[in-house]
Amino acid sequence: MIARSTLLAGCILAVLPMSATAQLAPPVSSGQPQTDPLARRAAAAQVAVPPTEAAPYQPTVIEVPAIDPRGSAERPQDAPGKPAPPTRPSEFETFVSAAAGTPLHRFGADLLVPGARDFAAGPSATVPPDYRLNPGDELLLGLTGSVQASSVRLTVDSEGRIFVPRIGAISVGGVRYGDVHDVIARRVSRQYRGFQLEVSVGRLHGVTVYVTGFAAAPGSYTVGSLSTLVNAVLASGGPAAGGSFRSIQLRRGGKLVSDFDLYDLLLKGDRSGDAVLQNGDVLYIAPAGEQVAVIGSVNREAIFEVAPGETVSDAVRYAGGVNTVADASRLMVFDSLGREGKGWEELSAAEAGLRKARRGDIVRVLSQVGIARPLAQQSVLVTISGEVAKPGRYYFQPGTRLADVVAQAGGLTGQAFPYASVITRESVKAQQQQSFERAVEDAELLLTTQPVTSANRAELVQPANLALVRSIVDQLRERRPNGRLVFDLPVTAQALPGALILENNDTIYVPPRPVTVGVFGAVPTPASFAYRDGATIGDFVRSAGGVQKLGDKKEIFVVRANGTVLADGKRVLRATALPGDLVYVPIDANRGEFWARLRDITSSLFGGVIGAASIVNLTQ
Repeated sequence: MIARSTLLAGCILAVLPMSATAQLAPPVSSGQPQTDPLARRAAAAQVAVPPTEAAPYQPTVIEVPAIDPRGSAERPQDAPGKPAPPTRPSEFETFVSAAAGTPLHRFGADLLVPGARDFAAGPSATVPPDYRLNPGDELLLGLTGSVQASSVRLTVDSEGRIFVPRIGAISVGGVRYGDVHDVIARRVSRQYRGFQLEVSVGRLHGVTVYVTGFAAAPGSYTVGSLSTLVNAVLASGGPAAGGSFRSIQLRRGGKLVSDFDLYDLLLKGDRSGDAVLQNGDVLYIAPAGEQVAVIGSVNREAIFEVAPGETVSDAVRYAGGVNTVADASRLMVFDSLGREGKGWEELSAAEAGLRKARRGDIVRVLSQVGIARPLAQQSVLVTISGEVAKPGRYYFQPGTRLADVVAQAGGLTGQAFPYASVITRESVKAQQQQSFERAVEDAELLLTTQPVTSANRAELVQPANLALVRSIVDQLRERRPNGRLVFDLPVTAQALPGALILENNDTIYVPPRPVTVGVFGAVPTPASFAYRDGATIGDFVRSAGGVQKLGDKKEIFVVRANGTVLADGKRVLRATALPGDLVYVPIDANRGEFWARLRDITSSLFGGVIGAASIVNLTQ
């Protein structure tokens, strides 16, 4: 009975699952004599199993097929766009450029055809999820976990399949790029568990399209499969001089797929008609439609192609509309073809919206810059300073008088001297500048021709004298008029000329009453002397030491404080002096010319030594 139980226990132990160490354990041995006979019989019944080692787990590795030693660089790439020949200006472009006085081109020519650029969509462009895989596309496959692979390049064959080593063929042709990960993952999961999959596009196949019609460089082009109608048109150099920017037709299998207007893209940013290309597509660039030139005060001067039924206002809108300084109320239209013989025709804004644009029209938008507005329409900013209660800058309505400005500034102070007030004006300054430049030109002509007409022309033509003439002219050109308005007010005036209508940016300065009279020029002691009531100009000249020997009494002049000039020969000396007068005694300008002529005469008659001695005696 005991032997039967022992045998049954041994069978059960052999059937039950046991750990590897238990299965491989050696026979039981205590190392001491066994006294129990039952234990000896149980130990003898066990079967000895030789020891073994468990092999570690190894994931499946997908071997990458050997790569062609030529490398991927040898793979056929998208054919680069043919270099577009330089587009010659059309006859209308040449004519309009001459009429406008500036080079004019068709709208879009400089934006879309910069030349020698590859406009095809690059192979590394982002692939949209809706893109459907096609034969020739290349996928990059990566696996980690129970099955491993790194950057396995798989090309979709002509039947739309890819072959993954150790897994098999997977059909991906026509599958959305956004779904291809799940398609491949389901196929791999049939054989493996516990893996992670990464799928990306390594390269897209190329499609061949044909660009025909009025293209700059018509022909066949191989472009990326993500390329659109616009990419192919630009790769061909865009429309030629006689091609249309308004009608790019895409035909597929003989049917019209899209008739794209490039103006939608350029003016509105609308690409809704820019279809994705397929292999064998044909692009046809239609001939240019009616063209109109828009020049003048617009945001973009150019030649525009107008569609049937579009108006003059539509052409101006294509030019970006009128600019900031344009006269938006009217424009001019010129019929360059002379169909009606009217020449330039003026249209109002409403009439331009109804007038259909015609082939060859030139539309000019007028500018308001440089147009002088009447005083009644000018808002004025006036600066008043000096002897007023509240000096500052003031804004006034058009037609404001000087009296209103003085009242706004709080009136004149008790120290004001209205007779010497300085009122400057920008329009007067511009007029004075024109007159001054004309006077400088006349002076330059007089000085440069003097060597020809002078008695001592042999000396005047010397380089030093010519350099002196140039220096004098340059100094004259550096001077700038101040734009002062001169009023003949009495010296006892208590107010400014209040009826004067002011202009924008007028400046008014009311000085205090001066207390001196200045005497300068050919006098021994030039200085400013304290004003004395009843004193004459001669009295102040004598206070300065009188007129020197080289001074010219006949040319003495006085600049009054109000800006007027008193020049009346010797009678100036008898005139009554006024506060703030500036007396100037010039040098006798004829003295040098007289002695030069006299020296020439004496030298020719008596010889150089006698002539020189005569001049010395005369001058002593």
